[in-house]
Amino acid sequence: MYQKGVSRTLLKGIKFHGGQIERNHEPVRVLAEVVTGDLVTLTLPPEIANDHVSASDGPIDICYEDAHFLVVNKPAYLATVPSHLYPNDTLVNRVKGYYQRQNYESQVTHVVTRLDRDTSGLVIFAKHHFAHSVLDKQLKARQLKKSYVAVVSGHLNQRHGVIDLPINRDPSSFIRRQIAESGQGRRSVTEYWVSKSLRQATLIKVRLHTGRTHQIRVHFAGLRHPLVGDVLYGGSGSGYMQRQALHCASVSFYNPFLNQQITVMAPLPKDFAAYLEQEIRNL
Repeated sequence: MYQKGVSRTLLKGIKFHGGQIERNHEPVRVLAEVVTGDLVTLTLPPEIANDHVSASDGPIDICYEDAHFLVVNKPAYLATVPSHLYPNDTLVNRVKGYYQRQNYESQVTHVVTRLDRDTSGLVIFAKHHFAHSVLDKQLKARQLKKSYVAVVSGHLNQRHGVIDLPINRDPSSFIRRQIAESGQGRRSVTEYWVSKSLRQATLIKVRLHTGRTHQIRVHFAGLRHPLVGDVLYGGSGSGYMQRQALHCASVSFYNPFLNQQITVMAPLPKDFAAYLEQEIRNL
């Protein structure tokens, strides 16, 4: 069962918190032996929602949903998770409100992937603990794929490149990250492809091979090509683009419950599309 993502923690939860295990439709204990051909059925214990997370009636743009996963297209300027700055209307609050309106049995919002507040695009939620564990395992194995569209300042010398530079916290800032010196920081790998050269910027496609905070922003700032609009890392606003020009355009993961590879795509938001249209028109 471990090959299916069933962890010891999940089995303990089933044992002590109201779940059930059946072997060939008969209830058995956690330590029961199974052989090839046995049908094992898990009934997960109920999950208790966090009362400290309030529900919001704000809209969500659902790009994919099944019984186990929800993929939402997050708008820019909306935080993913609550904080002291944004306690009541984040994507998590809105998803909880959606769960309540749908009368889902479990109203726990398991966030699998996150985006910065000013970054737009796809965010994955798991609808129960087991589904979350499955995607956590895929994240660690780099099997969950995330692709971004970005615009960086200036022109890149290579049409395709891999940035393999460690990242750590900037000691002078609570928010900022920085390229770490050799032997320090956490390994961070970003792959990119040039899509189009603009007047003073470059449209690129980016794939993350690791998931560090601000990774794309830090890596391109480290190359002296900060993202357009990313004032935190040295970029400047330009016309329609008054935030970092970064959008999570696609995600792909394996859904073991449906035995399918799920790929979800999200179009560019209006500000990003308008900025590109303006820049291309002025070439």
